[in-house]
Amino acid sequence: MRTTRIHIDQPLALAMDLALPAQAAEHVARVLRMNAGDALTVFNGDGYDYRATLTSVGKRDVIIRIDSREEIANESPLQLTLAQAVARGEKMDLIVQKATELGVARIVPLFTERSEVKLDAARAEKRLQHWQAVAASACEQSGRVRIAHVMPAQPLQTWLDGLADSDTQRLALLPEGTLRARDVRLGATGALLVVGPEGGLGERDTASLREAGFQGLRLGPRILRTETAGLAALAALQALHGDF
Repeated sequence: MRTTRIHIDQPLALAMDLALPAQAAEHVARVLRMNAGDALTVFNGDGYDYRATLTSVGKRDVIIRIDSREEIANESPLQLTLAQAVARGEKMDLIVQKATELGVARIVPLFTERSEVKLDAARAEKRLQHWQAVAASACEQSGRVRIAHVMPAQPLQTWLDGLADSDTQRLALLPEGTLRARDVRLGATGALLVVGPEGGLGERDTASLREAGFQGLRLGPRILRTETAGLAALAALQALHGDF
């Protein structure tokens, strides 16, 4: 029987009584039609699943009591960062959702030379909150107890300028790339993976990535859409070097 898992963005402790957030409460009461006495699991990203019992299901409030907690060790051994050019519409939601399911640790939405999506400060903040919610929901479904960290959208060059010196493998999906996923050497620091927009990475982008030490990664002879390419690369790295 599938266990209902709910992400709650607040500290959790044993024997705690708390009200579920409004959206989660509505899902439990109206969608799942759960009742007092039913069991569920909550988590807040600290590495534990907290087993809880519904103690009250009302029209406005749903109250739970935390009964126990269990440390969950299902995070990927690879520290993978997906730096993804912001895709149009629901494509970006799909990328965030599936990358989280695939075990990525961090997602960096990027604006690149050929990016078609433009966001002002207000819209960028709303999209960030939305993507963070998508990542949390993907953790609910996939059983992860560590939330993939979604960073604010930023220009590619800004992100490159802020990278710290480390031995993290730096990869970019490029049609002219010669490195294959099976030949990548990943250490404890994992990898940064850059994926371009629908129109691909431009010449200035590619030059900046090369200057920053990124190697061109090639997945195969076919051209993949932006919402496919990064996910395929993550799955390949997990299969070849991770926990698949």
